[in-house]
Amino acid sequence: MSNGNLNVHTLRELYQQLGLPVDYLEEESGFTIHYLEETFQDLPFRSEPFRPNYFSFLFIKSAFGHYTIDDQRFEVTSDTVYFTNPGNYRIFEWEKLRHTCLITFGEGFLKEYVHEEVYNDFSFLLSEVVSPRVLTPDQFSQIEELYALIHKEYKGHSLYKNKIIGALVIALLLKIKEYFFQDYNPIYEGNRSSRIVKNFKQNIEQHFRDLISGKTNTQFRVQDYADLQALHVNYLSSVISSKTGKTITSWIADKAITEAKVMLQDETLSIKEIAARLGFLETSHFSNYFKKNTSISPAEYRKQYFGKQS
Repeated sequence: MSNGNLNVHTLRELYQQLGLPVDYLEEESGFTIHYLEETFQDLPFRSEPFRPNYFSFLFIKSAFGHYTIDDQRFEVTSDTVYFTNPGNYRIFEWEKLRHTCLITFGEGFLKEYVHEEVYNDFSFLLSEVVSPRVLTPDQFSQIEELYALIHKEYKGHSLYKNKIIGALVIALLLKIKEYFFQDYNPIYEGNRSSRIVKNFKQNIEQHFRDLISGKTNTQFRVQDYADLQALHVNYLSSVISSKTGKTITSWIADKAITEAKVMLQDETLSIKEIAARLGFLETSHFSNYFKKNTSISPAEYRKQYFGKQS
């Protein structure tokens, strides 16, 4: 397992593969929150190397351990906040755990329940490697109040549960931005390959915004993303694959499917309109692409989604 080939789409999937309990983790929304001390009772614990396909925030009030991301190993101690986003190879090690809260979510949750333009307000979500940040006791207590509220909602059965959680996540992200990322610009952080990855993530986000808003009707190919950074296509492909564990084609497919799902949840949009907004010349091509990547057709996805809402 040391080559980091444990690719996981959700925290539930990771915990299942690590032999940990998962009963308390929901799958529906792609959002989870739990206290690690309730899961990791047999310490020390060291995970297998893995590559997650989700964002995570770790709020460490009282704990000690280490986190490896790519080739960097960080010490994680009390009163720290730790953030990671999809793609990087990582390992976590826990030696002591008294009070530590982990929140994870996929891009679909962000787009559906937080904000469609979430990366405009919170560009740090595109950052690749962020060191753990130490908070003052007052700052940590404000953050703790928010994640405790989120945990309470997660455990509850409100009709508007995910929307309430989404609103609280906005408040949490604003606090994190206020404390750490006031002047953050992901372009200026890290080495050359890190910058290439960040630029690529921003370019793919911007292109899909342009597609959906009608500024363009042309899908980008791998070559187009290379041209945007004046890089040879093979070099860009190699950097993205080695740094994120995903090919450029996979990034494009994941992005297209996430955006398609969000639009399919809007009953006022026909499948033909959605296909056109995503740059597909033929609705049938879009339907085949969606089915190839999700195993169900757009119409079936829409039927399932509204079946769950009723």
